[in-house]
Amino acid sequence: MSKIFGIILIILVLTAGCHFHMDLLGKEKIEEVTFEKSKAKEKILLIDIDGMIATTTNPSLLRTKDGNVISRVYYRLQKATEDPRIRAVIIRLDTPGGEVTTSDIIHNEILRFKAETEIPVVALMMGLATSGGYYIASACDHIIAHPSTITGSIGVISVFPNIESLFGKIGVEMNVITSGDMKDSGSPFREMKSEEKEVFQTIVDTFYQKFLQVVYEGRKEQISMEKLQKIADGRVYTAQQALEFKLIDEIGYIDSAIDKALALSDLSEAKIVGFTYYPKSKTNLYATQLQEFPTLGNEDLQEMLQTLKSGFYYLWIPQIGR
Repeated sequence: MSKIFGIILIILVLTAGCHFHMDLLGKEKIEEVTFEKSKAKEKILLIDIDGMIATTTNPSLLRTKDGNVISRVYYRLQKATEDPRIRAVIIRLDTPGGEVTTSDIIHNEILRFKAETEIPVVALMMGLATSGGYYIASACDHIIAHPSTITGSIGVISVFPNIESLFGKIGVEMNVITSGDMKDSGSPFREMKSEEKEVFQTIVDTFYQKFLQVVYEGRKEQISMEKLQKIADGRVYTAQQALEFKLIDEIGYIDSAIDKALALSDLSEAKIVGFTYYPKSKTNLYATQLQEFPTLGNEDLQEMLQTLKSGFYYLWIPQIGR
């Protein structure tokens, strides 16, 4: 068993950063699946956003070509635009957040979808919907959190690893030639200069103000900018605290999200559907990510093997120390 695991691990490392893809089940075809049947012709579309919000995940050995999180969400919203029977959308979130740009694009796509179709969108927070996850939720018409949800973490973090001491221990020296003093700002091969920290702090502050404005635009009927600034210091909140601070509208479960979607779309009942590759014969509302083929935990392994790249994030990562 250990040899098999080792072989799988090697394959995952080799394919983690490339576009290699193998279709193990024949010609790929995305299909609509029904989670909860109904006699009604109208539908509510369920879209999952979970894990790290990033564009760096590539199709690997056991994954389909469903694309990164932006393309997955965009495709499903586009399908909802083309199907007149889809009358509402539920965005189910279970994520610590992720890249600034990726979070912002998904947020904007939801807003654009709502403006073009006038179809209501409900956010349902699962175990974790922090930072970039909350950023995305703020684009929705109604936000529901599970009783045990952790949310909030409104803020920005920049990550710039420093491996200078490591290279020193193994006898590796980097020679860098630049066209200007700031060209290699944030280099992992040396300690960051104070003037560089000031530059990056300015960028962080800019992204933070953008975050605040996004949340305010989505929640201004519930919370003032003054109150938002007081609670948006990066800390996380329980569902009950988030409700008290008006960051969410309701505490509930999937049934609550369905009921709200029905109410916002003036429906009494509807089928709950999703889009996936190779749908299972026994798919249900709690099927995580609509996993249609066992991946042996390859994505989790890849995330463990890959270091967090330098950059700016709407992300809750408490394991990273100062």
